[in-house]
Amino acid sequence: MDSPPCIDTVVLQPTPFCNIACRYCYLPSRSDTSTMSLDTVRAVFAAVFASGWSHPWLTVIWHAGEPLVMPVAYYEEAFSLIASLCPPGIEVRHAIQTNGMLIDAAWCALFRRWEVGVGVSIDGPREIHDANRVTRQGRGTYDKTVAGIRCLIDKGIPFHVISVLSAQGLQAPDEMLAFYREVGITDVCFNVEESEGDHVSELFSEGNAEARFRAFLSTFWRKSRESAGIRFLREIDGMLTRILRPDEAAGENSQVQPFGMINVDCHGNVSSFSPELLGLKNADYGDFIVGNIHTDSLQAMRQSDAMRAMHRDIAAGVAACKAECAYFAVCGGGSPINKLTENGSFATTRTSFCDLVQKVPTDLILEALDRLETVLDDDMLVRSAS
Repeated sequence: MDSPPCIDTVVLQPTPFCNIACRYCYLPSRSDTSTMSLDTVRAVFAAVFASGWSHPWLTVIWHAGEPLVMPVAYYEEAFSLIASLCPPGIEVRHAIQTNGMLIDAAWCALFRRWEVGVGVSIDGPREIHDANRVTRQGRGTYDKTVAGIRCLIDKGIPFHVISVLSAQGLQAPDEMLAFYREVGITDVCFNVEESEGDHVSELFSEGNAEARFRAFLSTFWRKSRESAGIRFLREIDGMLTRILRPDEAAGENSQVQPFGMINVDCHGNVSSFSPELLGLKNADYGDFIVGNIHTDSLQAMRQSDAMRAMHRDIAAGVAACKAECAYFAVCGGGSPINKLTENGSFATTRTSFCDLVQKVPTDLILEALDRLETVLDDDMLVRSAS
């Protein structure tokens, strides 16, 4: 860890509490109603900005639990506080990932005022969404989530959705596409249900998850381009820049860099690498906590035993990925949380998560480019012959 970090993302958990109980949720403390104080927010950004390690474009993600159970006024104060601490030359962009059920005109006004990036979690049409995204009483959340999305649309607030693909969703690309178009959703991201924390996805025990996702994504991509409606598909459009970048441009993976991202829970405990590690338990890595923002400097956290142990093993895994994986240039070493959960160690390589989110989209894009090149070559032959 000789070179200084470059912090491009700060993930804050304003509360671990969530107002619903998704059946695939891995978060262990989703009934904890603790909240992050503004003093903690101040301490985080005072330290980040004073360190000199901040990227010129810093993304602040409010995540984990349901962030909108905190009041609008909290974010107004927090955003204003961060802006007051931000030095010249650094641009801060806020983003919130929400289940959408609490979105109303007041939230939309906040999102507009601060240009907040909004992500809404919705898994598709009612029968697919309500299979897993349920209240604490086991009732479906579809109606309230769609109402929140319609409020965003009515108020002209840009947003994207993240849909978790469980077995039912993977079988329904046409139904998913029709749903997005009907509701007016234009920007789509897919998360294949994965094993994280104490949640074990049934997809992988059933087998052929990679083939099923490939079939789903291929069909969805092709049909979404045949007519208007879908403007952005993360699994394709987000991957293109990584596949088509110049050879000299290094791929970035902040999840494998110490303090590439900083993750802070509501008590000020700090972790790094994959944000999903925060709140999980592991004796070998000090429960993934490198320090507390109220008592420890970032420099001390960077040199902590937990940080060194995690970085040692994560770096070993990245080196092994680079040596053996043809997709390394795209992903830059994979996701530490998935290596640990699936393989039992950071110091490992390929995971099922890699196969799904890196390999499948990359292969589909490269195959499409090969077909395009063949068509162009054939067209040039025809032109030259005539």
